[in-house]
Amino acid sequence: MRQLNLTVGIATKLNRGHIVHGRDALILPVISRSEIDRQATGEQFITIEDAMSTVTASRGVLEPASPDLLSEVAIVCGMAQATLPDSKIPWALFETDYGLIRDKIAAVYPEIYTDFNARIRNPQGFHLDIPPRRRVWKTPSGKAQFLLFSGLDVDDLVEDRDMLRLSTIRSHDQFNTTIYSMNDRYRGIYNTRMIVFMNEEDMRARHLEQEMTVSLETLSTDGIARHVDDLVVVAYPLPRGSIAGYYPELNPLLPLNHFDEISGTPAAKSIPVRVVSSGKTP
Repeated sequence: MRQLNLTVGIATKLNRGHIVHGRDALILPVISRSEIDRQATGEQFITIEDAMSTVTASRGVLEPASPDLLSEVAIVCGMAQATLPDSKIPWALFETDYGLIRDKIAAVYPEIYTDFNARIRNPQGFHLDIPPRRRVWKTPSGKAQFLLFSGLDVDDLVEDRDMLRLSTIRSHDQFNTTIYSMNDRYRGIYNTRMIVFMNEEDMRARHLEQEMTVSLETLSTDGIARHVDDLVVVAYPLPRGSIAGYYPELNPLLPLNHFDEISGTPAAKSIPVRVVSSGKTP
């Protein structure tokens, strides 16, 4: 990022990411989703999709923090008009009427967004028609097809019979790395995030008991010691050899050189670690 000549951030709040930028940088504040977005054709709304593939309209109810704030759509359309003056895309119209954008989405994805503007008027929204949801597989065989990738063969890298594969996960009250509370209703965890979930047989093999406090240390060949302490053991129906814990708390266990060679994605779902028991119980 620092090698770029210019970076532009569009944001509703300042965050740590804004301090990593190019040689020149702009931070453009925008109207947030909770604020009223007024354009030339009237008040606008955007659409959101939840985890259940339900699309609903999102309208702001608060006055914008400043009369000078622009919407994200206005900023993008303005940049397009300034840099692509001969563009055949009606950027100026998109800025004034977001419904025109939804019409274009419906034209590109007719199978799932037909009559987008009409369907989004329903207060309950609508479900995206995703064929696999209906057990419909558009393959020659009519069945789901799975691809097997070799992935990371950490067994070739680590010679330790006590090795476990750690997956870092989110809690219920977490959005990406933003933590809203210390609770995880998905898994019955409350008031803490310093947890390691383990298979009960793996616990017995290591003489561990429920709610015992342990440390995890990474098994790697780079000579760097990585460990996280004061983790409470919780029995959970995971496959043997696999454990799980929350990120970003367990991010220090992930070596920087542990990533997928094709995509460059950090291999946070298969970190070779060892459990070190402290022998403490709450």
